Amino acid sequence: MASLSPHSPHSPLSARAFDDLVAEGDAVPTDGWDFSWFEGRATEARPSWGYARAMGERLGWASAALDIDTGGGEVLASAPRFPAVTVATEGWPANVAKATALLRPRGAVVVAVEQGAPLPFADGAFDLVTSRHPVRPPWSEIARVLEPGGTYFAQHVGPSSVFELVEHFTGPLTEETRRGRHPDDERADAEAAGLEIVDLRAERLRMEFHDIGAVVHFLKKVVWMVPGFTVEAYLPQLRSLHERIEREGPFVAHSARHLVEARKPAG
Repeated sequence: MASLSPHSPHSPLSARAFDDLVAEGDAVPTDGWDFSWFEGRATEARPSWGYARAMGERLGWASAALDIDTGGGEVLASAPRFPAVTVATEGWPANVAKATALLRPRGAVVVAVEQGAPLPFADGAFDLVTSRHPVRPPWSEIARVLEPGGTYFAQHVGPSSVFELVEHFTGPLTEETRRGRHPDDERADAEAAGLEIVDLRAERLRMEFHDIGAVVHFLKKVVWMVPGFTVEAYLPQLRSLHERIEREGPFVAHSARHLVEARKPAG
């Protein structure tokens, strides 16, 4: 899932007409994982562990690395050095093209892989597998493509992430839905696939949406938040949330993130 700007402006945008803000948020392109458009309009605190920096350090000592669900390749591209073999997978065609343009000049190969499909790589092909906000981590496939002693290092979206915003549009969600992506469940799934958990840390982080245009763009970009979201289908909820922001200030929600480091036993 998304990571918005970490900077927190304390003076929101000047009041603008609802229709103008909604139209602006609706018109912004949604390909890739560049969230610079949100600057001054929405914020999200950063996890304390600094995933991109730590990922870059691990890529520095790896010999063959795979990045799953790379998006537009922006996070992987932040690493100062790539291993001799660097591969990324992505399922959304627009992002495949964007990631290829960004990563190919650095020698990385981007492979289109549909969600849920087996990874098209040999057993034990990589000593490092990374991912930032995978849609659904394919634990058995991760274990298969890791060489013995290899590492999976990732930042995942946790349970009930941004659900304050989601439930404004959908109404109350079930406890089962709210528990989805729980780190304890992911630990069990990883161990069932034969991996050993080395590190597992979770944090909840404050988010602020300063105008309704930012909400529209967020829900269009992060499509699994409110599946099937369109402005037309949710116009009453958008208008009521706009009025709330105008009346009370930024809408506050909380993202959930957890850091996962797992190892394939060397034996």
